[in-house]
Amino acid sequence: MNLLVLEPLDSEVIEWLGRRHAVRVAPELARDPAALRESLPQMHGLILPPTVAVDHSLLKAAPRLRVIGRVSAGIETVDIEACRMHEVELVRSGTATAQAEAEYMLGGALNMLRRVPVYGADGLLVGRELGQSTVGLLGLTPASKVLAQILPAFGAKVVGYDPSLHESEDLWQQWNIPPVPLRSLMEQSDVLCVQLPYYPRYKGLLGHRVLGHAKANQVVVALTHCAMFDDVALAGAMRSGRILAAWMDSVEPGWLEPDRPLHGMPNLQITPRVASTTRESRVRAAWAVARRMDELLTKAEAPAVAAAERSGA
Repeated sequence: MNLLVLEPLDSEVIEWLGRRHAVRVAPELARDPAALRESLPQMHGLILPPTVAVDHSLLKAAPRLRVIGRVSAGIETVDIEACRMHEVELVRSGTATAQAEAEYMLGGALNMLRRVPVYGADGLLVGRELGQSTVGLLGLTPASKVLAQILPAFGAKVVGYDPSLHESEDLWQQWNIPPVPLRSLMEQSDVLCVQLPYYPRYKGLLGHRVLGHAKANQVVVALTHCAMFDDVALAGAMRSGRILAAWMDSVEPGWLEPDRPLHGMPNLQITPRVASTTRESRVRAAWAVARRMDELLTKAEAPAVAAAERSGA
């Protein structure tokens, strides 16, 4: 089967795939849409970076396509419905980045609690300890499981909320995360870790109604798409001091422009989508995606081989 790789991958992964399929590695095509379209008609599999949008146009240009692999985090540029209509399966690793994301959120929480001071009982401005804090996990992802294992070692209390999971779901108990309603999560959390996967129905979920219930001096670490937040509401909560600091792993272009509410906001830290990208997580994700794509492509190839053998008999 023909496999086109535009995402930089570990050489051992490429070699492994090359022994099983006809692999072309061409990262330059990610910057040349016209040349990419010309390469698609014969391809059965693609491994694409987030900069390449997967939409009806791309899928229509690849009539033989069966599977798309995404090693890097985030699927905001993938039209899931279009993939379904074209019967193309999207392959990602659900757990490869969990450790990296958990460490990122832990580091962000520790940094903000200590670096951004609050008034102590004696009137002095001082930092806080994670061990005396309640950490709210908004979104139950594999990284939540890691955090739920790490945070108690600091002495922190953990609670969680996920709109897609009922409080009676076994997963809460399995991961040792007490579920609470969203309002209660906001009211209890000294640290709010937002990792809920973004879907259009969640646009502006964290708006005035929710952020208005944030515990005083709350700090926020967010891995999710920034559209989860209403930027006007977030700016207002930060100016009032209800949210003392926020650390976001990427924002939309224009979010911090001079005419936008968060422009020049003190104690707002932005990183360029680095939470899930570590040397170790990239290797784990690449192998997971490669093995699953090989499985699917091999399965798709079998009927064609059988048909060719019958026609040649």
